Amino acid sequence: MTDSRIENLLQDIRLSNEHNYQVICAARDLIMKTVKGMSQEVKYGGILFTLETPFCGLFAYQAHVSLEFSNGASLQDDAHVLEGKGKFRRHIKLRDIQDLASKKVVHYVELAAKADS
Repeated sequence: MTDSRIENLLQDIRLSNEHNYQVICAARDLIMKTVKGMSQEVKYGGILFTLETPFCGLFAYQAHVSLEFSNGASLQDDAHVLEGKGKFRRHIKLRDIQDLASKKVVHYVELAAKADS
């Protein structure tokens, strides 16, 4: 599952922003533990996670890590953490590792993966 392109991207993120590196690694680990049988690849400057199609991705920005959902507009947002107003995509901004729990990332990743399978 891990290839050199992913490791190179993670190291680039680490060199530019250690805090975001910690957040993206924790989020990636959580996604890998939550969804079995998926693949991951570097695309669009981030890491895409795919079952039948890409269902989510992690992207590092200056002030946060964005967890993007390809079909996030169709996900039920009971916790009101999804952001964005596009036709399909929604995202969750992760500023700290604690956001993984407080923003119910496992729940949303499970919803997105289930919708993709």
